[in-house]
Amino acid sequence: MTQAQVEAVEVDGRLERLAAAALWAESEDAALLVRRLADPPPGREWTVLAVPGIEGSVREGNGTEPAGPQSAGPESAGLEGAGPEGTGPQDAGLRGAVFASIGADGAGHVDLIAVDPAARGRGIGRALVAAAEEWMREKGAAEARFAGNPPCYAWPGIDVRYTPAACLAESLGYERYRVAWNMTADLPARFDPAEHEADLARLADAGVTLAAAPAGERGDVVAFVREQWNDAWAWEAEQATGLHYATRAGEILGFAAWGARPSWFGPMGTAEAARGLGVGRVLLRRCLAEQAAAGLTSAQIGWVGPLRFYSRAVAARAERVFWLYRRRLG
Repeated sequence: MTQAQVEAVEVDGRLERLAAAALWAESEDAALLVRRLADPPPGREWTVLAVPGIEGSVREGNGTEPAGPQSAGPESAGLEGAGPEGTGPQDAGLRGAVFASIGADGAGHVDLIAVDPAARGRGIGRALVAAAEEWMREKGAAEARFAGNPPCYAWPGIDVRYTPAACLAESLGYERYRVAWNMTADLPARFDPAEHEADLARLADAGVTLAAAPAGERGDVVAFVREQWNDAWAWEAEQATGLHYATRAGEILGFAAWGARPSWFGPMGTAEAARGLGVGRVLLRRCLAEQAAAGLTSAQIGWVGPLRFYSRAVAARAERVFWLYRRRLG
């Protein structure tokens, strides 16, 4: 397989089917991930490059809005498994695809790489990475990463369960520079009902009100998140499936969101002046209850920092581990 056989493509059902076949650990969310990554924040430079399948040819992307997601997706490179009968990558006309983007600091990101399980061992993954790196160089990137590109991403890094992807990165000279992890919370969430009622009573006594922010009515909460934290979290709050917040005397104290990254919980934050009231714990439980009502049986808490908080609040457990890789581009 040569780099010359890799071409720009548009995001469509072929990519979704390829991702579903390659991402054996997340096949149900594969199409949602592709769609999420194909709709990043304004101004982001991104692309999708692919190797055509035997039964069909790829179409070229429009150049200005390539097809591509962010975050951490080399996990799908060279994965085992296959899609449902009649919906495999060969039907989609693609044997492999890579999503790449440029981060806020100018570094290039391999956001997701998927190879048809039936086409492993032919050098497709290596050709896709080489093509992505060449695209990054053309955009002025001096470093390439197999790592998430917040706020629009698929994973923090390479999921360690996708061992072939980690092997690919290391064989190409990438160094592992960081480890990230998710926590898993079973749904409905597990917590002490009496403790939760006490939390609600304490907030009520303190004059704190809890509410959900429907899509299209999130301006004040998004502005709060941007002012207290950053633009990335503000974008996620605006894009989230569910967004909950707390106020006191008209002032927003904290927020929690889920679904900005499909099916995952986060981000969440409490203003410094309101910490210690239990706002975060209650907002977390509200989000998880909403996720359970949506039919989810567990929630991924992405890119976790405070293990103890989530463990105590909803009995979450550290479970998924991600390796982040990088290398200089010559």
